[in-house]
Amino acid sequence: MERLCGPKLPFWVSNRTFNSSWPDLPECFQLSVLSWVQCIYLWAVSPIYIFCLKKNKKGYIMMSLLNRFKTAFGFLLWIVCWIDLFYTLHEGNQPPIYYVTPLVLGMTMLLATFLIQFERLRGVQSSGVLFIFWLLCLLCATVPFRSKILQASSQGEVTDKLRFTTFYFYFSMVVCEFILCCFNEKPPLFSNVVTDPVSHRSQSLLLLFPSMAVKGYKMPLEAKDLWSLNKRDSSKVMVPRLLNEWEKEEAKAKLRYVKLKKEVEVLLSSKKVAHQPSFLRWRAYTGVYTFGYFSFMCFNQIIPLLYLSRMLILFIKEKDVPNWWGYTLACLMFFTALLQTLILHHQFQYCFVTGMNVRTAVIGAIYRKALVITNAAKRSSTVGEIVNLMSVDAQRFMDLTTFLNMLWSAPLQIMLALYFLWQILGPSVLAGVAVMIMLIPFNAFIAMKTRVEQMQHKDARIKLMNEILNGIKVLKLYAWESSFKEKVLAIRQKELIVLRKTAYLGALSTMAWTSAPFLVALTTFAVYVTVDEKNILDAETAFVSISLFNILRFPLNMLPQVISSLVQVGTFFTSCAVFVFRVFFITVVNGKFTWGKDDAPVLHNINVMVPQGSLLAVVGHVGCGKSSLISALLGDMEKVEGEVSVRGSVAYVPQQAWIQNATLRDNILFGNPYNEQKYNSVLEACALTPDLQVLPGGDMTEIGEKGINLSGGQRQRVSLARALYSDADVYLLDDPLSAVDAHVSKHIFDNLIGPEGALKGKTRILVTHGISFLPQVDNIMVMVDGRVSEMGSYQDLLKQNGAFAEFLRNYALEDIMEEDEASGTAFPPLTYHLIHGCSQRKHSESQDKKKPREMEKLIQAETAETGQVKGKVYLEYVKAVGPLLSVVICFLYGCQSAASIGTNIWLSEWTNDAVTNSTAENVQMRVGVYAALGFAQGALLLINCLLCRAYSMLQAAKLTHRNLLQGVLRAPQGFFESTPTGRLLNRFSKDVDAIDSQIPDNIDIWMRTFWYTLNVLLICCALTPMFLIVIAPLMVFYWWVQRFYVATSRQLKRLESVSRSPIYSHFSETITGCSVIRAYGRHSAFVLMSDIKVDENQKSYYPGIVSNRWLGVRIEFIGNCIVLFAGLFAVTGKDSLSPGLVGLSVSYALQVTMSLNWMVRMTSELENNIVAVERVKEYSETKTEAPWEVEDKKPPPEWPMQGNVEFNDYSVRYREGLDLVLKDITLRVKGGEKIGIVGRTGAGKSSMTLCLFRLLEAAGGEITIDNVKISEIGLHDLRSKLTIIPQEPVLFSGTLRMNLDPFEKYSDEEVWKALEHSHLHKFVSNQAAKLDLECSEGGENLSVGQRQLVCLARALLRKTRILILDEATAAIDLETDDLIQSTIRTQFEDCTVFTIAHRLNTIMDYTRVLVLDKGRIAEFDTPTNLISKRGIFYGMAKDAGLAQ
Repeated sequence: MERLCGPKLPFWVSNRTFNSSWPDLPECFQLSVLSWVQCIYLWAVSPIYIFCLKKNKKGYIMMSLLNRFKTAFGFLLWIVCWIDLFYTLHEGNQPPIYYVTPLVLGMTMLLATFLIQFERLRGVQSSGVLFIFWLLCLLCATVPFRSKILQASSQGEVTDKLRFTTFYFYFSMVVCEFILCCFNEKPPLFSNVVTDPVSHRSQSLLLLFPSMAVKGYKMPLEAKDLWSLNKRDSSKVMVPRLLNEWEKEEAKAKLRYVKLKKEVEVLLSSKKVAHQPSFLRWRAYTGVYTFGYFSFMCFNQIIPLLYLSRMLILFIKEKDVPNWWGYTLACLMFFTALLQTLILHHQFQYCFVTGMNVRTAVIGAIYRKALVITNAAKRSSTVGEIVNLMSVDAQRFMDLTTFLNMLWSAPLQIMLALYFLWQILGPSVLAGVAVMIMLIPFNAFIAMKTRVEQMQHKDARIKLMNEILNGIKVLKLYAWESSFKEKVLAIRQKELIVLRKTAYLGALSTMAWTSAPFLVALTTFAVYVTVDEKNILDAETAFVSISLFNILRFPLNMLPQVISSLVQVGTFFTSCAVFVFRVFFITVVNGKFTWGKDDAPVLHNINVMVPQGSLLAVVGHVGCGKSSLISALLGDMEKVEGEVSVRGSVAYVPQQAWIQNATLRDNILFGNPYNEQKYNSVLEACALTPDLQVLPGGDMTEIGEKGINLSGGQRQRVSLARALYSDADVYLLDDPLSAVDAHVSKHIFDNLIGPEGALKGKTRILVTHGISFLPQVDNIMVMVDGRVSEMGSYQDLLKQNGAFAEFLRNYALEDIMEEDEASGTAFPPLTYHLIHGCSQRKHSESQDKKKPREMEKLIQAETAETGQVKGKVYLEYVKAVGPLLSVVICFLYGCQSAASIGTNIWLSEWTNDAVTNSTAENVQMRVGVYAALGFAQGALLLINCLLCRAYSMLQAAKLTHRNLLQGVLRAPQGFFESTPTGRLLNRFSKDVDAIDSQIPDNIDIWMRTFWYTLNVLLICCALTPMFLIVIAPLMVFYWWVQRFYVATSRQLKRLESVSRSPIYSHFSETITGCSVIRAYGRHSAFVLMSDIKVDENQKSYYPGIVSNRWLGVRIEFIGNCIVLFAGLFAVTGKDSLSPGLVGLSVSYALQVTMSLNWMVRMTSELENNIVAVERVKEYSETKTEAPWEVEDKKPPPEWPMQGNVEFNDYSVRYREGLDLVLKDITLRVKGGEKIGIVGRTGAGKSSMTLCLFRLLEAAGGEITIDNVKISEIGLHDLRSKLTIIPQEPVLFSGTLRMNLDPFEKYSDEEVWKALEHSHLHKFVSNQAAKLDLECSEGGENLSVGQRQLVCLARALLRKTRILILDEATAAIDLETDDLIQSTIRTQFEDCTVFTIAHRLNTIMDYTRVLVLDKGRIAEFDTPTNLISKRGIFYGMAKDAGLAQ
């Protein structure tokens, strides 16, 4: 360097730099190193940067004021450098450095100016490269800035005025450039690139959050206040990326399998080869992990911090070292910690966003796969399990992504810490390593043991809850709530046992984790001081070692947990990996079909040829395979043999109508554009016009989940209307006429399905039990036991004189043909008037009236509480835990923290022995007390964890779940109509999980960090009282930051919870209707809807990530300030403080950063998770229905004896504010009478039966059964004495026996007898499992007719005096129906029977018939009298061919 700077300017002078009271760097060093660093950086980076800019053009940015200023300052800097150069040339006789440096700097400034313009032309809004360059320029210029001032003040004048002036001009320009570089340019022109408002700088300093935080602090945030989601984080981008990677993995796995198979065949032909694609090798999101190197850098920052603290202790020992050394060390510690903070949070930001992306992709992938799930897979995974997969498991995978870097960084940290420990303590460290190695398998064992079992019970509980919520109406009608409540609580008890086991293991793990550094320190120090008398434990050795041991704690605990989570996540992905996509085929040749590859075939040798535009009817007994045939045509079954094909689009009407939670119009349009003329003709054809006048909002009425506020007939007609409006080529109609009245069924056949209906010319397959329509169809296919027994036209089949002809002769009217010809029009005048009367005249008028009418929403939007979590929510939780126990737990945490700090104070005293040379004689006493304090800390922690997690918090979890379950089961039926199942399932899965697992963890960590932080601050203040001056403003800042953060974070969490429920509601709705969605080809529309809901949810999650980072940077800044002041006060008081106390103070200050951070985070987490208690409490306190039992009004056990039923001026409405559905009904029914109830859809037939069970409470009047007013007795006392066979057969997953008799009141003999009477004996006895036959969720493995027969068997078992049949035989063929009617006549001979009938022939021999019209009694007499009166009933009987 002498050749460059000359002999007068030395490059380095140690005395001037290190041993002076006013240190300074030599001029040669400043002119060379400090001037060239930034130049070397920019010239090195530029070629790569220019190449990247050339490849990626984002558009063109217009020259802005900001850009002009940047360019102008760049030119000015170049001019300043060249002025320096020309001045040196003018002077002459100067060392070469004065020529080289201005030249190099000038050229670099020109390059920087060129880059500013080149970036603008390539559309770069913010430049990371130039930001770093200007930052380096600024940092390197600060040393000369100070030097020149010092030089001028020592000499009393400025010697080189021009260079002095140009330098300060240069410095001010660099400051300006740096400030301007922090602002973003405008977005590029003519570019489709969605620009992200987050610049490099705001990301680096995490300044993005304040605007939202301020808004959230002033008022509760709403969904509209959230940022829109970045395009790169949306489902549209993320899900395809994951699916592409998965496909690549599958392809690789197949290749591996083929290769491996060849090798295995050679070696061990008997062994199977696993060829599963690995999800954990996926690369879809690993690009972001290139950022993981930051974690390596940040942990490397820890080491300099430790060395700086070691040097500070050495500085305190040495009394003759200049004070600026100490101040420099304190400042270096501060800046190192600050750098560590920024790097660490940058890494966390990337990891959390990656986690969020993973969750988006996983949920999207599960949804897409569920939409095309095969029936075999559908049976193996229930809705509840898949919802769990989406909610809990996807969340767990997201959480894992944050710590995945630990897999490689944890071993690195352990090795580095051990290396430095060896440097300090020598071979003695091996004793500590031995303890550590013993603890690793212990921690790993605990990490592996937990969570797996709990998930199985959780899945079972959610699955059962899903079924309970879907079949809640049936549970209430049968008074089965108690039985199912006990089932849920039994599963919950198993779950709690596993949770308790987990808590025990967790307590041991926490103790081991917390005690590990102490045990390692104890063994290491004990060995260190006893093996050699020369080994003296001084402050420097002890506290640097303690800090290194504390560094070891985190990786030692995290590594086994991350590996365990990885194993669990691997299992999770195995469970949801791949469902096979199904495509449509129609027209069958030699078809053999099964529901699952391993199941026996259900359909054999099926040959169907349906010509273009023809109508094929499919008939047969219950369970013969009619619906299976439709499923096979849709591609929902596995094809074993044969060929299937379809031409054109398909419309499908399932046997049980699938209705969305949307308006009636949206259900019919199903995504197609609205055409008023077409729409009105569809309503007319499906006989829906009169219903629009009954519904409160016309066709804009919101329909509840599963069409809960429509009658069965209305649901089926909406399903038909959807099919007709879709205008498809092929129509598959699975018994659509079973749920509607006889006259409506005739209207629909004539106007829609039949040869003259709206669908003429379309290809139609109609499954039906209605024989009156068969003469009008083109072909009839008769099915018996999964085979086609006969096929041909109506006349052909009669001529063949086979089983079908025999059946027709038995059940059809003799003159069915003549009747159809004679009737001509479908309706006699009176009936026609009843159905269409005023509707045609008023149709347009009523529609106009309805439009402006404000509709009351049925499904209310889920509300999010606002503002601070109310104190009573915490109080509720404390009550559940136990108030006295809560106080004891708090006290024990304080004791444990005191013991922990006591060990370090004792260590400080021990190290001071080295100063007084009294080390040798006190060794045993020092080691003994140190060990006692440490073990006391571990024991207190263990007791605390057991008390806190394994006992009290589990009690709270048990109690809150029990209250929630009780609250939901006691809620009235109306609650379930207006609350989506997804919302309730969300409470039972996510919120209960938070109370089970997350809240206890939050409280545990919060208590420990609170006491620890309090003790640290007390110690720092006790050692250096001046610390109090600093603590006060820091704590005010801390409180302010916390208030700001918690207010916003809490509301974000609530918004995130509220936006999560629609994902699950939509998902369960989709799974139920996936056949319909696939049939109509609406797959992509539903995927889009799901993606929008997921993105909406992530919109409230993303600001949560940013807020965490914002908080982290600010809180750690406070911690870093504490480190700075601890160091500064140690330097100022070095004469009065011992090295041991300084070591104690600094080592605690280094740890307080983390504890302050954790404390705010846990405060926020606790507030966020305690919201779960709030949400669970909300549904625990729902308005309940009447009590199940009223002790003083209990009816006698044998009630009702006669079965007399009286209605006195009885009126009822569905909900407050709605019109009456039954108006002033008065009638008397004697015991043993058989009453048929008829009337058009929506007349109030089903409502009347619900009133008997008090599912609807009276709006006026009363019902009396055997002189007992039913409104006065308990609901279970009433419902258990009545029996209903409901309109929709509901079965629960479990054995057939459980479905018949959940309370196990009856013997097997009685159950078999009931099955025999319900004509299921043959079917059940043919099953291998007999009564233990497993019914799948919703009874999916039985046909709808068989399910209806199971419901009949239930009724036969209960055998009460009053029986209600609600369209109970609608899904059953005529022959079976006839048998059932005879069973009802014989078995319920002396019972009062109310039958809602669509098939009038079933009630023609009843005592009396009640005709309802618009909620009033229109006619009530014997069938013969009613026919002779020629009223409404006569018209209906005439349509059914039962009257002339």
